Amino acid sequence: MSNPVFFTAAGSLDEQVPGSSFVLDGAEARHAVTVKRLAVGEPVDIADGAGRRITGTVTAVAPAELTVECAEVSTEARPEIRLVLVQALAKGDRDELAAETATELGIDAVVPWQAERSIVRWKPERAAKAHAKWQSVVTAAAKQARRAWIPEVRAAVDGGSLRAAVAAADLAVILHEDAVRPLRQVLEAWQRDAGGGGPREVLLIVGPEGGISPREVTRLCDAGAVTALLGHHVLRSSTAGPAATVLASDILGRW
Repeated sequence: MSNPVFFTAAGSLDEQVPGSSFVLDGAEARHAVTVKRLAVGEPVDIADGAGRRITGTVTAVAPAELTVECAEVSTEARPEIRLVLVQALAKGDRDELAAETATELGIDAVVPWQAERSIVRWKPERAAKAHAKWQSVVTAAAKQARRAWIPEVRAAVDGGSLRAAVAAADLAVILHEDAVRPLRQVLEAWQRDAGGGGPREVLLIVGPEGGISPREVTRLCDAGAVTALLGHHVLRSSTAGPAATVLASDILGRW
């Protein structure tokens, strides 16, 4: 069974080498000691959420402090092709479920989208709190998946700012039940034609429960997006993004 993972601040593991000691404190240490009940002698991983990880053994515990002797240090590079889930706000926490599951499956970033048909609205007084909740959900999912990287929850977008993001992306795909080409075909054609290496970003755009409006589809396609069919069945808002993450990770050689 893999070691449990706990997160520390980005950069705080930079000086760690095999044989050194690291002290984890704060909320993560309290969780490790009081919830997970880690004890001296147990193996554990500490990651900084930015790709660096140490594997070691617990040497001391306190109510809000965990001391780990480092046995191994590793650094996980970001994938060259990064997947970004643009998730429309949806009722019943289906949007948060999508972000959570996509994180476990390997998404690199999440963008909350205030679509025209979104019933949920992030009013200005609620936006910061809602964004923080999404980031908390994503961080917990990254920990569950034993990831070294914590996906970023980017600022929420409306139609105009999403069109700008589409124009700037290397590929933007709208998952839509009326599309003609399957997602596999779209991704394989893009990978074949794009050539070259270097960081590239693929947006996977998912609408709310009522779907993406025809006007939104037209405007996003005018900005450079393409539509793609995910499968034979119409998936829920909470399912489409994670399913696309799995398929894209396989096709683009991320797995």
